[in-house]
Amino acid sequence: MSFIIGIDPGANGAVAILEAGTGKLVQVFDMPSVDISVAGRSKRRVAPYLLAEELRLFNVDGTRAIVENVNAMPGQGVSSMFAFGVAFGLAFGVLAGMRIPAELVTPAKWKRDLNVNRGKDGSRLLAMTLWPDQAKEFKRVRDDGRAEAALIGHWLRVSA
Repeated sequence: MSFIIGIDPGANGAVAILEAGTGKLVQVFDMPSVDISVAGRSKRRVAPYLLAEELRLFNVDGTRAIVENVNAMPGQGVSSMFAFGVAFGLAFGVLAGMRIPAELVTPAKWKRDLNVNRGKDGSRLLAMTLWPDQAKEFKRVRDDGRAEAALIGHWLRVSA
C-alpha cells in the first residue's frame, strides 16, 4: 500500500496521510513544531526531525507528497514571511531527505479544481463531507490547516 502526503506548510499548518488507492484518510495532524525564543519572545517553528519521525511509517514505495505553494500575503511582516518561507523549505527538505517525491500546487489551483467555498470554513466543511468518520479532526476553526492538508492530498489523488 502506498500513500499520499498532503502538506499545508507553516508552523500552524498540518499534514494529512491518505491511502493512495482508496483516498481513505489514514491520519491528519498539526505540523510538528516547537516554541523557541527569538529576541526574548516565544515563536513557534517547524520541527523537521519530528516531521520526519511522523512520516517515517508512510515512507514506502509509491508514496508521494504534495505541498501547498503559497506566496507572500499582503499585510504580513518581513520576519513572519521569512519564518513561513523557512517552514515551507523545511517541509520540502524533509520530503527530499526521505526521498519522497513531492509536487507543489497553488491554493488557487486546488481550491478551484475541488470547488472549495471561500474562506477556511469551506475547507473544513468539504473535509467533513469527504471523510465523515474523521469529522472530529476538522471541527474547530483552527483545524483549517488539517482540512486543507487533507484536501491538498485529495486533490493530488483525483487530479493524477
